[in-house]
Amino acid sequence: MALVAGIDSSTQACKVVLVDVDSGAIVGAGRADHPDGTEADPRAWWDALAQAGEGLLDRADAVAVGGQQHGMVTLDGAGEVVRPALLWNDTRSAAAARELTGELGGPQAWADAVGLVLVASFTVTKLRWLARSEPSSAERVEQVLLPHDWLTWRLGGAEQPPTTDRGDASGTGYWSAATGEYRPDLLRMAFGRELGVPRVAAPAEIVGTTRTGAAIAAGTGDNMGAALGLGLAPGDIVVSLGTSGTVFATSERPVVDVSGIVAGFADATGRHLPLVATLNAARVLSAAAAMLGTDLAGLDRLALQAEPGAGGLVLLPYLDGERTPDLPDATGTLTGMTRDAMTPQNLARAAVEGMLCGLGAGVDALRAHGVPVERILLVGGAAQSAAVRAVAPEVFGVPVVVPAPGEYVALGAARQAAWALNGGDQPPAWEVTVDAVHEPKGSSGAVREAYAAARSRIHP
Repeated sequence: MALVAGIDSSTQACKVVLVDVDSGAIVGAGRADHPDGTEADPRAWWDALAQAGEGLLDRADAVAVGGQQHGMVTLDGAGEVVRPALLWNDTRSAAAARELTGELGGPQAWADAVGLVLVASFTVTKLRWLARSEPSSAERVEQVLLPHDWLTWRLGGAEQPPTTDRGDASGTGYWSAATGEYRPDLLRMAFGRELGVPRVAAPAEIVGTTRTGAAIAAGTGDNMGAALGLGLAPGDIVVSLGTSGTVFATSERPVVDVSGIVAGFADATGRHLPLVATLNAARVLSAAAAMLGTDLAGLDRLALQAEPGAGGLVLLPYLDGERTPDLPDATGTLTGMTRDAMTPQNLARAAVEGMLCGLGAGVDALRAHGVPVERILLVGGAAQSAAVRAVAPEVFGVPVVVPAPGEYVALGAARQAAWALNGGDQPPAWEVTVDAVHEPKGSSGAVREAYAAARSRIHP
């Protein structure tokens, strides 16, 4: 029985699954937490991987890493980490994003060049921040990697040159999903000089071997890994409710959105992965629960006792600033407050509706670019909320499928590892178990309209 290991090195933790290649059944799993914060020493990821993968990685015939996108890992000439990695959710490079946007000629120029309109999440903006804010550190940098690149490289040993894949490379701001090529001119513009970058491996390529002789697949970014793990078909839209919120789908063609709402990423198979990301998702619910002096189960009970529209309360849930829309300095706003509306039930309902309406705008943006929307696959920690499951079909207006809870990024990485191990034109077909299907029972158009009106009024 051939076994493959899939690794999900996310913002919060490292998860490892050991999977039977033939059936897709998970035969072992491990987890270890990462330090909190918007920057991290990559060596903490390596330590977490060793802990989560203990007794699993040495049994694998192949391995792949799915890692959090955009993080900036800087190495010196000896391959040593120069400074802690800036993560995707670190917004200190927001001013750098604005500078670089203007220097190239505006949002249209960036969308045409790399399929992205710059926000602080993207790696290229973090390189500009480093060059301007920490010049002594910048002088030592010889190479820039992404989190998944660095872990893949460490798995193979320093004698194997670093690699990346087209999915993760497409989130840097200096690689184009449309052309499949790096843009060294944009890298120089951001950093002021040449930098080494990893080679972009083919989707099913074996890029090295571990110390135990397991094949190492190219790996990919976390969203691309989730798409692989869920086995997306045309018409499937993923709405992922984790630390961040994401809305994405597979596409045969690149998507270019000058508004910057949709990022024109590549996927891990040779196709494309148009994606909308928000900074605020599941933590909106935990913050609202804390405000109400309850837990998440209590928030569910309260929200389900309120009517759609939350008595007129509308929450713009920009509790950590926001990436989409690009409002890094924004704060959350609660509008529509009246004496009748100010109940715990309505506030709980407004938190659920506000979080989902922000992601509903993302679904609308994909639809506007010709991406078919036939059903929503709802994943992530907040997908287990009864209130979220009840409200989601009305907000999105299509059936909502909730796959069984699982580590879909890690499963996607395992599926890629199996693809590399076995070869062939496509990754293996593994069944995804469905936990529930929720059909729309009515229209919450008024809820969406109230949310859009509040956003336009407060952030015109």
